[in-house]
Amino acid sequence: MAHAAKSYAYAEHLTKREATNFYYAFRLLPPQRRNSIYAVYAFSRRADDAVDSTEDERGSKEDAEAKLEQLRALLRGETPGDPLDACLRDTIERFGIPPEYFDDLLRGMEMDLLNQRYRTFDELYEYCYRAASAVGLICIEIFGYREEAARKYAEALGIAMQLTNILRDIREDMMRGRIYLPGEDLERFDYSEEELSRNELTPAFRSLMEFQVGRARDYFHRAEPLFPLIDVEARFCPLLLKRLYSMILDKIESRHYDVFSRRPAISRFQKTRMLLAAGREARKARRSAP
Repeated sequence: MAHAAKSYAYAEHLTKREATNFYYAFRLLPPQRRNSIYAVYAFSRRADDAVDSTEDERGSKEDAEAKLEQLRALLRGETPGDPLDACLRDTIERFGIPPEYFDDLLRGMEMDLLNQRYRTFDELYEYCYRAASAVGLICIEIFGYREEAARKYAEALGIAMQLTNILRDIREDMMRGRIYLPGEDLERFDYSEEELSRNELTPAFRSLMEFQVGRARDYFHRAEPLFPLIDVEARFCPLLLKRLYSMILDKIESRHYDVFSRRPAISRFQKTRMLLAAGREARKARRSAP
């Protein structure tokens, strides 16, 4: 028991240090579910860091692959000395989380090692599903839900959030040699990779971004039926995340799609205000729940 508590404390520390939007939303959860979400976030954060380490002098592609394999060993229960081991095993067993969701997440991270371009939206969708929707499917097992349709809506929410991340981080990803905007869309709007590398804010780019923001919003709309299906004591965590990420899209639009001069971000004050509002809604919903 003490070992699990120490492991959960490690996951919480990592989450608090690394998460931004997520940590605010996680505070809305009751303790056990919140701790398990920390465990899942810590696992996904380590997977992401393994890939990111190839982008500077910290590691090679082989190093990243080795770290991802260590995470697979963690899932198999073969690394009892890992600080994440006890809380991750407890979370998976407690909530009956299908192991294939974790496998999908790791395959998504491997796609970042192999691919720097996506020709079509179908190809990008597969990446978004693995990198984000898989995490969402893990999370709803922890949140609790009452209909299987929730999985379809959680998948859509993950796609929407990952598409938003891509739009927010266009400049940073380009600096790393990555372009997530589908090649077919660049061609459709007559905007080249060379223009993107020069951060050219042209009418064609604005039209391209308007289309991309509209697509992300469409997936947020598809995810809307998810929230009433989530257990009331956990519902406002994913709902707050949806609101936070939708605000990022608002900021991109308000800047006329200029994601080059400054990264679209939500201030701490705005996050805190939204957290407090969601907290009030959550308490009201719990009181009125049958």
